[in-house]
Amino acid sequence: MIYNSSTETEKEVLVDVKIDEGWKIVVYNDDHNTFDHVINRLVATCGHEPLQAEQCAMIIHFKGKCTVKSGSYDELEPMCTSLLEADITAEVEP
Repeated sequence: MIYNSSTETEKEVLVDVKIDEGWKIVVYNDDHNTFDHVINRLVATCGHEPLQAEQCAMIIHFKGKCTVKSGSYDELEPMCTSLLEADITAEVEP
């Protein structure tokens, strides 16, 4: 006699997904802020080096927008609020 025994095993798989890390601050071009103002705010608010902030300001000017910071929503939201309070058009986006 031949026995065919088939054993099925259920496994529970836990997946740790970091859904909160995929956020970004996008700054948009406007007609009233100077390059110096935007650069100074990016340095003070987002922790950019001056050259990095200058490059972002150029991208904002010529492309219309630039992602200036990535991270978790909780980290970025206060930075975005600070930029908005400085009259810079910005959003936290997924």
